[in-house]
Amino acid sequence: MYDVIVVGAGHAGCEAALSLAHRGFKTSLVTININHIAKMPCNPSVGGPAKGIVVREIDALGGMMPKVADKTALQFKMLNTTKGPGVWSLRVQSDKLAYSRMMRDITLNTPNLEVIEDIVEEVLFEDHKAKGVRLQKGGILNSRAVILTTGTYMDSCIMVSANVTPGGPDGDATTKNLSESLRNAGLRLFRLKTGTPARIKTDSIDFSKTKYEPGTDEFLSFSYDTKEIRPFNEQKPCYLTYTTEKTLKIIRDNLNKSSMYSGVVKGVGPRYCPSIEDKVVRFADKERHQIFLEPESLELDTTYVQGFSTSMPHDVQEEMLHSLIGLENCVIDKYAYAIEYDAIDPLQFKMNLECKDIENFFIAGQILGTSGYEEAAGLGLMAGINCGLKLEGREPLILGRDESYIGVMIDDLITKGTKEPYRLLTSRAEYRLLLRHDNADQRLMKYGYEVGTVSKERYERLLNKLETLKRYKEELQNIHLTKKSKANEYIRSLGFDDIADMITAYDIIKRPDVKVKDLREYLEIEIDDEYVSQLEIEIKYEGYIEKAKKEARRMLKMDKMKLSDKIDYTHVPNLSLEARQKLNEVKPSTLGQASRISGINPSDIQVLAIYMKEHNNEY
Repeated sequence: MYDVIVVGAGHAGCEAALSLAHRGFKTSLVTININHIAKMPCNPSVGGPAKGIVVREIDALGGMMPKVADKTALQFKMLNTTKGPGVWSLRVQSDKLAYSRMMRDITLNTPNLEVIEDIVEEVLFEDHKAKGVRLQKGGILNSRAVILTTGTYMDSCIMVSANVTPGGPDGDATTKNLSESLRNAGLRLFRLKTGTPARIKTDSIDFSKTKYEPGTDEFLSFSYDTKEIRPFNEQKPCYLTYTTEKTLKIIRDNLNKSSMYSGVVKGVGPRYCPSIEDKVVRFADKERHQIFLEPESLELDTTYVQGFSTSMPHDVQEEMLHSLIGLENCVIDKYAYAIEYDAIDPLQFKMNLECKDIENFFIAGQILGTSGYEEAAGLGLMAGINCGLKLEGREPLILGRDESYIGVMIDDLITKGTKEPYRLLTSRAEYRLLLRHDNADQRLMKYGYEVGTVSKERYERLLNKLETLKRYKEELQNIHLTKKSKANEYIRSLGFDDIADMITAYDIIKRPDVKVKDLREYLEIEIDDEYVSQLEIEIKYEGYIEKAKKEARRMLKMDKMKLSDKIDYTHVPNLSLEARQKLNEVKPSTLGQASRISGINPSDIQVLAIYMKEHNNEY
């Protein structure tokens, strides 16, 4: 008898299982192939816009992906640095074999966690509660709770042109029976589609025709605990190339051979990571498309062709690839394909990722309608945390939209649902200046400590850091600069006039182009490099940050107004017909969540607020 069974050992399943095992729960992690734990069947990277901040948040909450990503990275690169700090995001090029191997070793050697190699055929339910699973080879496993993290493996099929073959990524097995057991339990499933590009032999590429894309030459990491990374001079570059007129012609001439356009595909593909043929159709006015060439592993002579996902026949794929600049003579190691799979409608789940109608049944990852390793890991960690809290009889951990991108993602999925693979974007976060790369620990580590995924020692290091930041700010506020100050030399070098009236060092930092790391040389103050960037952001954007916090506090009032799941909105007077239908479908837990449901108008929220005030004692 286990406390929890986690089904699927991808990025979501690993985070869920490890978070539970670390907190002392007897956990089973069931996977089709032990050697494919946390594998990267698509792009060999971690992070990117918004996603990189999610990985920092996973670290702050005690997850494992950030540490493994840092340890196995081939290249570190900070993105969007020409824009404001609200959208800065780290991305690492991963050694996909080393990443999977390290995560496998961690799961196999973690106390309280048993890894079982088998296929789950059925989730067992009794009296609307999850009770365990039935395995293909190993009979029945009983548990107090089940977390489903099957990724793209549930009733999945591989598609190349008109050829459709049952199976998961890279030829792994799939199961149709699991989908049927969920439907029999009353859950709504729907089909989604994604795909992956070809891999080509690295030594067959003419890199002299492409653009060299190095990483960022400074210390960067996902985990706040990482002290060493691969030295910059040992990091592996990526390369940028482009499609040509010939590429576009080949695609247009063969559109009817693509799985997407031949009628084979039933599921909806990812809008923000489309196949190359989809790009050519949707962006018909574009003369060329960017293609990144990315190394997959130090152990492989293969390159990932980022941005060139396709389901064309193999002979057409060869023509397409040979039409790219620098790839005229490339040798294909593995052809591209599309994959279609079952996902579960997220509107059937609560904000803690537990099923509304089936107790102790949690879900996370791509099966919930997301796309990407990072989104999956974030959801898996939250499912593991909340499953543990449920078994302990404690309140769930619900992260606000002003607290984390993970909170934004869960709220979007559970409140609005999705009909296509959901991808996290910075534009989805209305408080993105609060949700920065640099401050994830300040936002979330307290929660990790409270739920037991972050150690006391680690949390105390954060408290010391906060105290140090506070002290530096006070020192800068107490340093007064005048026209006689040495800092004038630095100010003049930036094109400003000499300081005329007395001003604090704190306020001078608010000026454009003034850098803390440069200004400190002219001040009688020592500021450790570790704190320079965060000090600068917090001081320069102080007014904007406070404005965002004020707006978040206003919205938080609505999120504190609880709504009972026993309300039948059909009988709430003066609500619009659409509002009644949507509210009964979603069953929002707060007035704030209700306000974010598509189709709910401000007038409906006013009606609901009045109704709750009058009838609150009835629920």
